[in-house]
Amino acid sequence: MYKLLLRPVLFLFDPEKIHYFTFSLIRIFCKIPLVPAIFRALYQVNDKKLERTLFGIKFKNPVGLAAGFDKNAVLYNELAIFGFGFIEIGTVTPKGQAGNPKKRLFRLKADQGIINRMGFNNEGLETAIHQLKKNRGKLIIGGNIGKNTQTSPENYTQDYKICFEGLHPYVDYFVLNVSCPNVGSHAKLNDKTYLVSLITECQKLNNAQAIQKPILLKIAPDLNNQQLDEIIELVAETKIDGVIASNTSTTRDNLKASKEQLEIIGNGGVSGQPIKNQSTKVIQYLSDKSNKSFPIIGVGGIHSAEDALEKINAGADLVQIYTGFIYEGPGLIKKINKEILANL
Repeated sequence: MYKLLLRPVLFLFDPEKIHYFTFSLIRIFCKIPLVPAIFRALYQVNDKKLERTLFGIKFKNPVGLAAGFDKNAVLYNELAIFGFGFIEIGTVTPKGQAGNPKKRLFRLKADQGIINRMGFNNEGLETAIHQLKKNRGKLIIGGNIGKNTQTSPENYTQDYKICFEGLHPYVDYFVLNVSCPNVGSHAKLNDKTYLVSLITECQKLNNAQAIQKPILLKIAPDLNNQQLDEIIELVAETKIDGVIASNTSTTRDNLKASKEQLEIIGNGGVSGQPIKNQSTKVIQYLSDKSNKSFPIIGVGGIHSAEDALEKINAGADLVQIYTGFIYEGPGLIKKINKEILANL
């Protein structure tokens, strides 16, 4: 029903406006008596065989929602009804910020992809904390954190530390987002020496808490083998809990979209089907080269159950969807979980 009836209508309008319109629609529907129960019956797959335990956390199933969809943690309770095993909120920055100028979100319909240059638009740490206090159930929440765009390089680490300390009581794991191509002056965030320092500082804060939360690093799909080797070395050196592979890509290779369309759109990170293979290659390389020595969450171009299994077979322990959720609808979560069960 989603692909036949809803998506054609939704895709007639501006992507960012429709994003917030859909949020309102889901919120309204979930307030109607019996509707949440109907959604659960339609979309959830509850089976003990789907459970996964990773870095000390038990996930009811391995399919999560990637960061960027629920930036301000305003809809995670409603989104959980569709059967996600975990939801990652953010990217959260210490202060709220508008992000990059609009228009900044574009569909690549022929490619089943999206280009965005949102720029960490969010309402800031205090809003996220306020919303996360409404967590009604046992839903696993990841906190994706980053720096404010206007923060000077010498204060990058402080931004991450502020978010880490603020969100610590309310999230189950952390993601250090150092690979988003849509924030200015982020070259330092890709430097191995700096990353060791950043991770170490966050780990110090973590160790000072009564309960430690896992810390993961989100990396780009455009890294070459030498850079991936450095990631493996980084994980071994810092003992960080895992890696999310991958973020959006800056490449425009093999797109069906015309050169003219891409020139009109301009810069931004590509997500969805165009980065599926590159993301999987990154997962495979990290898994094989490290001898599966650390957990990997696979994300990038998952539009079908087969795409998800491809990531898992390459070495991903869990998977996340975002663009596939927009193109395929909530039924995708159920399809992936049923296919995982069928292939056990």
